[in-house]
Amino acid sequence: MIGSIKGKVAYLANEYCLLETNSGVGYRVFMPAAHLGQLAVGTEARVHTYMAVREDAILLFGFLNQEYYNLFLLLLGVSGVGPKVALGILSAVKPDDFYLAVQSRDLKVLTKLPGIGKKTAERLLLELKDKVGGIGGDSDSSFADTAFGGGSAAVDEAIEALCALGYSNSEIMPALKQIPNYTELSSEVIIKQVLKLFAGRK
Repeated sequence: MIGSIKGKVAYLANEYCLLETNSGVGYRVFMPAAHLGQLAVGTEARVHTYMAVREDAILLFGFLNQEYYNLFLLLLGVSGVGPKVALGILSAVKPDDFYLAVQSRDLKVLTKLPGIGKKTAERLLLELKDKVGGIGGDSDSSFADTAFGGGSAAVDEAIEALCALGYSNSEIMPALKQIPNYTELSSEVIIKQVLKLFAGRK
């Protein structure tokens, strides 16, 4: 198993780079779009790698940091999610945003990810709900617990109303975190303050 590769970037493509080591061996490494965008031909890079062995090919997937690598491995543990789909997810969303979507049970966000339909999104929520609680940060985890099931009735009503207006849970939750003592407010006040925050970001 190849755990990491350090070498010079010899070539860049849309989905992969070619890393040439000091021994003269070049490795084709598939990477998230954001990570490929940080590379330049002729520069050195070190990537965390995962080797996928298939009957017809041996593929390398690489990541510039441990956070993306860890999420990639987590995704591979979900039924129906292979390396290509997992890489597509990591090319479309940052790990913290993905964890937040799972914690907030946001099907709307998950089904927008490449290769993820409603059934796969539901499997992601089902199989990862107990695994991502502390990964995305304790504050997000405790916030998710408060907003869904442990918060006040006013908070639940406000979230439901905002969802009905077309906003997703992963949009609503960060906005709620900006409102001081939101759990002590009425649903009407919460809704007004969240909408004010949304209006201010345009």
